[in-house]
Amino acid sequence: MPPVLLLVLAASLVALPSCRSLPVQAPVTKDPATSLYTIPFHDGASLVLDAAGPLVWSTCEAGQPPAGIPCGSPTCLLANAYPAPGCPAPTCGSDKPCTAFPSNPVTGACAAGSLFHTSFVANTTDGTKPVSEVKVGVLAACAPSKLLASLPRGSTGVAGLANSGLALPAQVASAQKVANRFFLCLPTGGAGVAIFGGGPLPWPQFTQSMPYTPLVTKGGSPAHYISLKSIKVDNTRVPVSEATGGVMLSTRLPYALLRRDVYRPLVDAFTKALAAQPANGAPVARAVQPVAPFGVCYDTKTLGNNLGGYAVPNVLLALDGGGEWAMTGKNSMVDVKPGTACVAFVEMKGVEAGDGRAPAVILGGAQMEDFVLDFDMEKKRLGFTRLPHFTGCGSA
Repeated sequence: MPPVLLLVLAASLVALPSCRSLPVQAPVTKDPATSLYTIPFHDGASLVLDAAGPLVWSTCEAGQPPAGIPCGSPTCLLANAYPAPGCPAPTCGSDKPCTAFPSNPVTGACAAGSLFHTSFVANTTDGTKPVSEVKVGVLAACAPSKLLASLPRGSTGVAGLANSGLALPAQVASAQKVANRFFLCLPTGGAGVAIFGGGPLPWPQFTQSMPYTPLVTKGGSPAHYISLKSIKVDNTRVPVSEATGGVMLSTRLPYALLRRDVYRPLVDAFTKALAAQPANGAPVARAVQPVAPFGVCYDTKTLGNNLGGYAVPNVLLALDGGGEWAMTGKNSMVDVKPGTACVAFVEMKGVEAGDGRAPAVILGGAQMEDFVLDFDMEKKRLGFTRLPHFTGCGSA
């Protein structure tokens, strides 16, 4: 479908008046078994957050009536605008109801399902406290229970957060007359928060000067991409010849994936910088047998600690607009078993070095936790700032 038509259809669903209501806030929980993030949806059910997902989908109760949306309608076109790889192409007849194809972000499986009306139950917020409960009307795709494979226990589906007219942020914007914008703070542990519709935010002293970088589109995907200019380890620039492909943000991965031409120079620079730390009085880090899927791991007893996690070299992504996404040991290392921590960067498989059709970097949950992220689809920009160690996402 031509991109211009998609934009027109999406705009028709999220057109906003000048007077906007309060934003809608929901708690975010990290599932320890899968490292996926969920939000409560309604009646005790929760949905998995998928930053690249274009739809909201859930299992349906027996007898759940379909929404009765015609197959050739603009809404049905939006529901099928971003088919998952391997899913069948929808076919339309003049009298057929709309069929969508929700997909599981972990397994990649998809299934046909009708659209139905449901509610997202949350609270409005004034930036300091919940104001009132609100039931937001949402159009979701009905999925069979087999599509829940590999998702957290108790979850009933997925809340897509992508730049799509039927993703949850756009639907909240349309229903509540708020901005097509959401803030996300993923927790390392404890509570996180998602705020749909703009500010004010709970952390004004930390977010009022947050840097922004443009959100860019790539290959007809609704996922959120930003442009990468260069990479540094501490103050040393990593010799990456060309970071084509940009950076994709993913909530389905617990760690970062890097294209080979980015991964190998970065890990080489990281290990060299860590090996040089003892000259400054730091412990001598001892490498141990890697634990799949990671390529470099260390004995935790030989790693120092500070307020930013393990005392390892900082990794900085220089982004378009001048800001730097700075990752301390809290974001660049992951504990895999007692006594072993690994560098939380993994080489992409099945992608050639320098292939700009693939992202240069996919940032996973570990790299985004305890950051406040401002996905502003109206201004096409992403704001990002790390919360200090003495506060956290749960302070919202």
